Amino acid sequence: MYRYFNIFIPPPFSGRGKGWVFSFFSLYLIMILFSAQKSHPLYPLARSLRLDILEMINHAGFGHIGGSLSSVDILISLYNSGLFNFDKDHFILSAGHLCPSLYVVLAQQNKFPRGELLTYSQFDSRLQGHLNLDTPGVEYASGALGQGLSFACGLALGDKSHHTVCLTTDGEHNEGQIWEAIAFANKYHQGNLINIVDCNAYQLGGSTADIMPLDELAAKYIRFGWTVTTIDGHNFFELESALKKAKSSTIYPACIIAKTTIGKGVSFMENKFEYHDVKDLPEDIYLTAKNELQKY
Repeated sequence: MYRYFNIFIPPPFSGRGKGWVFSFFSLYLIMILFSAQKSHPLYPLARSLRLDILEMINHAGFGHIGGSLSSVDILISLYNSGLFNFDKDHFILSAGHLCPSLYVVLAQQNKFPRGELLTYSQFDSRLQGHLNLDTPGVEYASGALGQGLSFACGLALGDKSHHTVCLTTDGEHNEGQIWEAIAFANKYHQGNLINIVDCNAYQLGGSTADIMPLDELAAKYIRFGWTVTTIDGHNFFELESALKKAKSSTIYPACIIAKTTIGKGVSFMENKFEYHDVKDLPEDIYLTAKNELQKY
């Protein structure tokens, strides 16, 4: 939370006591904004679905927990905003390994029983470690990174009367095919296409900035002819506003750059690429994570 409001923290003041006054005011402002965020009606759902993600990954013995926790708020807002009808509109999860976050939302949407979440990654389960078309509510079997936006462009071109929403990641923008799709969407004026980028700043091997920097990502999309909104991807008020704005763009494709935190909600997982994926969580780690999420 602090990193979104550090603009309010002033440099040290030479006058005695002034720095303390401004720091106190900044802290007070942050507390007000955070309290307002927690007042959103979807916030309790963010807590319960994070717990579901932890349970299903712990039960399976492995899974991509970091990105699932960073992306789940985006999906909660997308499916519960009332702006889209995914019986007619289309949703494409490009980064298929983030499927735990989609599975918990699809269960919440009654696409399948919630108890089925504990079959995640089991043999013959409909809920595999990457998306497949046997899963109710899934249109695209993803796994190969960087390809989902191209598929979304095709859907948007073929069904202009409905919206197509794609969720990509900052790490996927290492792939050249992403940029081909970005150019394609502009050429064909795909005003019914929305790409949400889960920017949690990390990927499998480390930070995105170290592996392949995405300097001025918003400016790059703008130069390709997209409308762009940059938001806090964990703030439901900002998510809802950005989705409304993106949906209203009828001529140009829309991009929402959602600044998120990998492992959001579990302090020792946040901003740690080591929690991109986990295997066989030790009991004490699992219980500590569960305790933190229960207080989220």
